[in-house]
Amino acid sequence: MPEIILLTGKAAPLPGSDQKSGIDKRPVDRPLALGPEGLEGDEQADRRVHGGPEKAVHHYPFDHYAAWREGLGRLRPAEAPGVSHPRTPVGYLENGEITGLLGAPGAFGENISTEGPTEAEVAVGDIFRLGTALVQVSQGRQPCWKLNRRFGVADMARRVQESGRTGWYYRVLQPGVVAPGDWLELVDRVAPEWTLGRLWHALYVDRLNLGELQGIAGLDVLAEGWRRYAIRRLESGRVEDWSRRLEGSA
Repeated sequence: MPEIILLTGKAAPLPGSDQKSGIDKRPVDRPLALGPEGLEGDEQADRRVHGGPEKAVHHYPFDHYAAWREGLGRLRPAEAPGVSHPRTPVGYLENGEITGLLGAPGAFGENISTEGPTEAEVAVGDIFRLGTALVQVSQGRQPCWKLNRRFGVADMARRVQESGRTGWYYRVLQPGVVAPGDWLELVDRVAPEWTLGRLWHALYVDRLNLGELQGIAGLDVLAEGWRRYAIRRLESGRVEDWSRRLEGSA
């Protein structure tokens, strides 16, 4: 399994908004304690929807960055309104500055960056040795409007959701110490048939597939909040409104 890049960040004002965010993660160069609430020194501004035991660590594959550089590079300036952080990827790419926001890990607020496993292979319930800690995949990421501000692209959160390149979260089964350059070692698979890609397809593409929703509702290893989505759809026959999460406000 791959070697990791470890990143943390402090909550700070989000450009173009009156709110704070911990999305600006930077690589660290020393070992960090990892506990049930996440990595030592890492912060989230809005604890209602970020952080906590089921979102202790965010993993985003660096493999996806090339596709984002290519896709965002095709945007016309009129398609990329908003305030950048510090400039839009469109600006970086037009100026040949590939070492900008998408040139290094951290653009998506991830704590762990690797090359190798993606949502196509990783499944809910997968258990990994991370340094001396044990972590378990708890859920995929549901992108929010702060990505729009981060990238200066008005619909960036929706683009991430529709692409399936969302990344995922871990819960911490056994606290420990993690250092840059440690290896992510697969220890066990609890529900290998429920890859993150399959979950994404059920929640965002084939959204009212009763068989898939029933499977998700009964998937005990999946974070409770995600199981509730499936239960509500089964009960109501409707898909929840994502606009507030994806579009937010300044």
